[in-house]
Order: sequence, then C-alpha cells, then structure tokens
Amino acid sequence: MDDSVHVTAADVRLMQGLAQQVTALRPDLVSSGASYGELAWSWGKGRMSEGGSWRRELWFAAGEVAAWGWACLPHRVSRSDGSVKDVTGAGLAYQVHPGHSELVDEVIEWYDAVAAGSERTVLPCSGDTFGLERWAAHGYLTDPSSLGDTASWTQLNQRDLDELEAPVLPDGYRFRTAEEAGARAAVQAHLDAWAPSTYSAEAYEGVRQAPPYRGDLHVLVEAPDGTMAASTIMWLDEANRTAEFEPVGTHPGHRRRGLGRAMLLHGMRLARDAGARQMTVACLGAPGYRAARGLYYSVGFRKFTQDAPLVKSGA
Repeated sequence: MDDSVHVTAADVRLMQGLAQQVTALRPDLVSSGASYGELAWSWGKGRMSEGGSWRRELWFAAGEVAAWGWACLPHRVSRSDGSVKDVTGAGLAYQVHPGHSELVDEVIEWYDAVAAGSERTVLPCSGDTFGLERWAAHGYLTDPSSLGDTASWTQLNQRDLDELEAPVLPDGYRFRTAEEAGARAAVQAHLDAWAPSTYSAEAYEGVRQAPPYRGDLHVLVEAPDGTMAASTIMWLDEANRTAEFEPVGTHPGHRRRGLGRAMLLHGMRLARDAGARQMTVACLGAPGYRAARGLYYSVGFRKFTQDAPLVKSGA
C-alpha cells in the first residue's frame, strides 16, 4: 500500500513545523489551508470520514521538511442529517519553505500524478508571486468559482493582543470550556452551528488527538436553557506566540445576540494568558460574505493575506 494514503499525527507535526518556520520568516506566504491551526483542525475532524481519500508527500532538505503536499481525492462523505455528499474533484493544501521555492515544481508534478484524471484545485497564497507563476506554467488557471460576490476564496485576518476589550454576554449566558462541558456538548455545539456536517463524536476524538489541541482553549457559550449556543477552538503556536481561531460557529437560534463577538474577545484573552501575542482567523473574503468578516473586523482583525484558488481540468 502507498504509504502516502494515511496522514498521521506525526506527519501533521512535521507539516506544522514547516508552517511555523514560514510564519516566522514570511507570514505573507501562509495560506489559510496551510496554517498551523488549520492543519490540526483538518486532520482531526477529517481523519475518520475522509482519511481514506488523502495522499501526502514530504520533501526534505538537510534532514528537515522543506515542502509538503496533502491531496484529498474524490470521495463520498455522510452528513449529520443523513444525506451524503460526493466530492468529485481533488483538492490540495501545500507549503514550500521560502528558501527552497524551486520545490514547488515537484509538488505540482506529484499532485498532477496522484490526482490524474480528476479536476484539480489548489489554494496558493496570493502573495506568492513565484508559486503562482509556476502553477500557471503547469496549466492551472483562476478557478471560476472564486469570482463574483459569492466566490469561494478565503482571507486570513490577524490582530495583536496587546489591548483587548472586555467581553460582555447577554444575561443568563456564560462561558464554558470543553474540559468543563464535556465531549457530547462540544460535538453538539458544532453540529448545531454547521448543520448539515460530517462532524461526529469520532471526529471530535480526532480533534482532541491533533497537536496541539487543548481543552482549556476550546471555548463554548452556554445559554440559559443549557444549550451550547456558540463554540470555537484556539490553536496555540508557542514557537511564534500566535494563536488561531478554527472553527467559529453560533447556533442559528442564538445569533444576533453578540455571542460570537463576546466569545472571540474572551478567547483572545485566554490565548494571551497562554502566551500568544497575536491572533489569526480565516473567513470567506468575497463581497457577499459580510457577516463573518464584519464580526472579525468588529473585534480588531484586519485582512492580512488571501488565497488565490486555481483549477486544472481532469482531461
């Protein structure tokens, strides 16, 4: 069996190590799919439902990871409402150390080989001029779905944690952590916010095993009736003293009450107490997606980088 089929926790740690280096050297080259926190979240929640469709490759220089590629091939997943979803194309997350930019051609060639016959998408960072030129040279074009008011591209936002407004919850609501609320409550909070979803108790167990998950940095907002009305996980990168929100969600029956804003402010205070000096969060960046972007901007985040989605025909 091809040893690239299974993406292990050890693989994720190696990928995260490169993400930390790129964050320190060229943070403008960190795409939302290759960030320290996103790697943990993607692996944890997807390893049971999507892991069989994953392929990965690592490139080394002087004994350290200099590039990696993580492809997700066509597959079918079951969702919480009983429906199934067919993913008909391949997608790639990847990262290349800025000192080894020539490896991007090897990443592209590997992806074209492992996903041959499928439509292939990739999300390079818009600031990676060299990388974009190389993807174009291999026949990758701007993804049409990334154009227009409801396009699918993602932006990464950041802010410093030096000054933070005090969070205010409506009467009767209170902050909890996943350590306090327990696994069942944490899973239900996500399902309520993101239904229909592939999330499950097994997915949450994977998240808990993802480095560097911490239950005290997994925040929920409990409503007066005991419902977990909002939740988020913070992923702390101790080396760079940064933390990332991923995911952030609110129960549809509890929206427009300021819960998300209060939760973000509370979470940033927890992250700062844990040693972070800077916070990041990703969101859809197209003009039609104002709500989430406005929420993040309201607590001090500003756009830092964005993805440049590319696609290549499977022909």
